[in-house]
Amino acid sequence: MPKRKLKLTLGSVVLEAELLSTPTADALFAAAPHTNALARCREEVYFSTPVDIAQDAGARDVMQPGDLAYWPPGHAIAIGYGRTPASRGDEIRLASPCNVWGRALGDVKQLAKVRSGAAIKVEPA
Repeated sequence: MPKRKLKLTLGSVVLEAELLSTPTADALFAAAPHTNALARCREEVYFSTPVDIAQDAGARDVMQPGDLAYWPPGHAIAIGYGRTPASRGDEIRLASPCNVWGRALGDVKQLAKVRSGAAIKVEPA
């Protein structure tokens, strides 16, 4: 069975996301397409989604480059690509545990050029 993918257009940056087999990934895939505006905090971007799903048992706050996370308290997708206010050393640490739902297939460091307020679109790939 082919892997499910989403296309995330964040301002001028386009990332393809390979979805994991999780309830969060299922919910995000079912909610696509949707649009919103992006916000950023240091080397993290995030945006609201129409998805409302609880924190899963495997939720974590420290990410690897390319991890795509869903932040349950804010109903938001969070993509860290470097240091955040919560980071210790050079780790990518989000504000609180998130559900990891996919992997970016491109270079997430290109998100550094996207400004707060940029339009985002999430759609099936």
